[in-house]
Amino acid sequence: MPGGLELPAVRFRAPRADEYSRLPRALWAGRTAAALLVLAGLAAAGPWLARRLRHGVAVLLVVLAALWLVELPFGLVLHWWQRRYGLTHQSYLDWLVYPWLELIALVAVASLALVLATVLARRLGRRWWLAGGPALAGLGAAVVLLQPFVLVPRLEPLGDQPLAAEIRRLGTRLGVRPREVDVEDVSGRTTRINAEVAGFGPTRRVILWSTLLERDVPRGEVRFVAAHELAHVARRHVWKGVAWFALLATPIAFVVAEATRRRGGIGDPANVPLAVLVLIVVELALLPFANAVSRRYEAEADWVALETTRDPVGGRRLFERFATANLASPSPPGWSYALLGTHPSLDDQIAMAEAWARVSARRR
Repeated sequence: MPGGLELPAVRFRAPRADEYSRLPRALWAGRTAAALLVLAGLAAAGPWLARRLRHGVAVLLVVLAALWLVELPFGLVLHWWQRRYGLTHQSYLDWLVYPWLELIALVAVASLALVLATVLARRLGRRWWLAGGPALAGLGAAVVLLQPFVLVPRLEPLGDQPLAAEIRRLGTRLGVRPREVDVEDVSGRTTRINAEVAGFGPTRRVILWSTLLERDVPRGEVRFVAAHELAHVARRHVWKGVAWFALLATPIAFVVAEATRRRGGIGDPANVPLAVLVLIVVELALLPFANAVSRRYEAEADWVALETTRDPVGGRRLFERFATANLASPSPPGWSYALLGTHPSLDDQIAMAEAWARVSARRR
């Protein structure tokens, strides 16, 4: 992105999106507070749980189950709200059952991380975090690398060959070649439109949501969102995200080690709930920073997509569609933007499309 880029003032009106967004923000705050309270109670009851379950992984499973149960009513209300606004037609039973694959993956990764930390703590003592940080960073990189395999059962090759060829040409302009252009069938669970990049290196895939192709979205907007995702690949944003995690993993492991040290360390099953509580608190504390980095990468991808497609009209219409089709609030409150905003506000994204058009006009 050019230095000193000034965005014009934009105020896109989307009353329905603003109205919809209020409850999800409140539910997030309530769910977070409830999870912290439950974790605090489980941390206090850690010795009691350890005496009965005896193994750290068993205690972890109880903690994860408790978190799932405490978040369930908030998720149920959110699903009702989304049905009311037409963002999903999924039944309540399907909503409850659908994420089983992600839940299994979460439990497996969390259990493996705990086993790694426990083994290192028993062998290295109080300084286990020095090796634990790099080990957790490696685990995080493996999760990103293997993520597409979790999605594979839900993916199909893009059947529109001319569109697939256009997307590959966009990749060529950016110096990258998507190994796969796939479609994820999300029509059974949402009406929102989106696309994403999953994995890196040999597992990298560009994934279009089926709704992006089913809702008669103009081809220019589809090309723009594909260019945006390819820009993430070209600018190595996935690798940079892994690098950020690797940089922070050791300090986070140190905080967990110090928090559990006075109660016997992470190797004691009684301290598993406390460790999870500390991790959640650290995650919340890092959210503003992590989201600021994410917004920077997303803004860069928007600019690269504009440079690649040279279609500011398509870009602007896509951003406006996110407000009308996805009910994304164009200008969320400051606290929500800091804690939940992984992308620039839609107002800023629309302003960037206008700024690019002005810069392009001056170039000519």
